[in-house]
Amino acid sequence: MGIRLESIDIPVASEQEQIQATFLAPAQSLPGVLFVHGWGGSQEHDLARAREAAGLGCVCLTFDLRGHERHAQQWETVSRAQNLDDLLAAYDWLASQYNVDADAIAVVGISYGAYLAAILTELRPVRWLALRTPALYKDAHWDWAKRRLHEDPDLVPFRNRRNHWQDNRALGACAKFDGDALIVEAQNDHIIPHTVIESYLGAFQNPRSLTSRLVREADHGFTDKPSQKAYTGILIKWLTEMVAGYREDAVREKLQERKRHARGSA
Repeated sequence: MGIRLESIDIPVASEQEQIQATFLAPAQSLPGVLFVHGWGGSQEHDLARAREAAGLGCVCLTFDLRGHERHAQQWETVSRAQNLDDLLAAYDWLASQYNVDADAIAVVGISYGAYLAAILTELRPVRWLALRTPALYKDAHWDWAKRRLHEDPDLVPFRNRRNHWQDNRALGACAKFDGDALIVEAQNDHIIPHTVIESYLGAFQNPRSLTSRLVREADHGFTDKPSQKAYTGILIKWLTEMVAGYREDAVREKLQERKRHARGSA
């Protein structure tokens, strides 16, 4: 994140003197936040949180995965591979915008979208990763229609046992992730059991930070307003801390760079 830092002289109107000052301003490029909805959801679910993130000084993007909304006719046929391609296209578009800092991108995923977001971190630079009730699937049959995966009688038992990062693509991507991560669990989640959350938490080997939160009384879809409000509060507070810390680090580095330059010129 570039920070504009200049040493300037400010004239004093009442005196024929000047005072020395240092001018710091934020860069023209801003952090980006990419929102990925869950299976059966849409970008509409993320718009309220995207508006709040935009209020933090972030450039936000929501989008609809194929199989949803305008592409609902592909509901029965769309695969994980195709939806990952959708996510890659959305990420690349956001990262290419003139006002987005490509080194400061957050990806916020829900359920199936969180699963895809985890895999994305292995393919694109992601600084901040937020996963709400992340789903987990076996690696097999990657190109099958996503709907067919639920026909596997072992899917529920698979999710109800601890899985290791060495044995799963999404968990393996988390193991390599070295940014900041947030995992939000729903207390009354009857789709994603606690063992899946444990598998994700256990997968992160070297994150910069790892935050875990439980929203009490929430179901998988966070369908009631108190749960939605609680999740939004958790996410925005976390994003605020992450973005503020990143900006402070950028200013600190710029000041240290100036000191090094001054010492070298002495």
